[in-house]
Amino acid sequence: MRKAVARRTGKYTQEVEIRQHRLTVDEPSDNGGDDAGPTPQELLAASMASCTAITLEMYAGVKGWDIGALEVECEYTSAERGAMTTFTLVLKLPSACTKEQVERLEVIAGKCPVHRTLAGEVRFEQRVELVEPAGA
Repeated sequence: MRKAVARRTGKYTQEVEIRQHRLTVDEPSDNGGDDAGPTPQELLAASMASCTAITLEMYAGVKGWDIGALEVECEYTSAERGAMTTFTLVLKLPSACTKEQVERLEVIAGKCPVHRTLAGEVRFEQRVELVEPAGA
C-alpha cells in the first residue's frame, strides 16, 4: 500500500509527504489561501498529464519509436453540483510521427494508470484516529 500524508502548515497550506518527497498544496488567494502551491484539483490534472506522458514514453521506448519532445496538456473543469468533472488531454506529438504511430499513441494514452483509476470504479474507505497535538 502507498500513502501520501498532508500536514497543515498555514491557513489552507498543506505540506504533502510522499515517500521521500515533499510538496506544498494550497488554495489561491481569491479562495482564502496563500497561493503557496497548486490546488488539489490542479495536482489531479498534473497527475493525468504526467502519467499519460510517461505511459506514452514507455510505450514508444518499447516500440523503438523516437517521439522526441512529447508534451501532454490536461485541461479540466471541476465538477459542479450535479455535473461531472471533464478532463481534456492534448497530446503534442512530433510532426514526424506516422499516422499509425499517432493512432496507437492515442489508444495507449487512455491506458495510463491515472486515467484507468479515474475512469473505473473507486472505493473510498475512511477512519478517524484521535491523536495528541504535536509538541503537547
